[in-house]
Amino acid sequence: MDERKVLVERRGAVQVITINRPSARNALDAEVATAVAAAVDELDADDQLRAGVLTGSGGTFSAGMDLKAFLRGESPSLPGRGLCGITRTPPRKPLIAAVEGWALAGGFELVLACDLVVAGRTARFGVPEVKRSLVAAGGAALLLPQRVPRAVALELLLTGEPIGAERAAAAGLVNRLVDEGDAVDAAVELAGTIAANGPLAVAATKRIVQEAPGWAPEEAWARHDEVTAPVFTSEDAREGSTAFAERREPVWRGR
Repeated sequence: MDERKVLVERRGAVQVITINRPSARNALDAEVATAVAAAVDELDADDQLRAGVLTGSGGTFSAGMDLKAFLRGESPSLPGRGLCGITRTPPRKPLIAAVEGWALAGGFELVLACDLVVAGRTARFGVPEVKRSLVAAGGAALLLPQRVPRAVALELLLTGEPIGAERAAAAGLVNRLVDEGDAVDAAVELAGTIAANGPLAVAATKRIVQEAPGWAPEEAWARHDEVTAPVFTSEDAREGSTAFAERREPVWRGR
């Protein structure tokens, strides 16, 4: 096994980020946080990358914060950016969580920082903080009610009990449920489908979905048009229409 705590690879236009601490159930320490943040910064900065996948090695997504590292004074949060640099400032490009096994506490909050979720059938999700008189302050208390029905979010947050992948899918948290061991490949396939689309359009669409809940009703359409107008006047928009008319695959320039 590679000794690096975070592995980064490219599969075409898709970046795959793997938390690589299987002996510690992929617990999050400062080194992991810094490496994940650097990877998503690369994802956003590199025009050849169109989407990302975040996963864990050894059949576990992540058990959350490394408590031993915490006692040494380490934190897996980056100032102003949150857990692993993505819970408060997620990447501009789409990020998909590929979940096998446990996604607990901070590990689950990393899942919630992703846009889409692919999970193996034996995956389990939980926020057990209240069992230790703690609050899921890495994003779950804030973000989970936006992803699943309020009653389901409150059950998870207030009981601290986990749920399985089948129920998570039924609640709308998981986009694709796959056989155990297939989550990464399925997530890369899904990311590839996204990556084939116009990058300007994808980025603008994600931005609207993220920001619109904070827009005042009287300004929502104006803000919406500010984001979408540059896409419609871009070279890529003309290329998309031209490629459709010529019955060929488009060649995106990102401009």
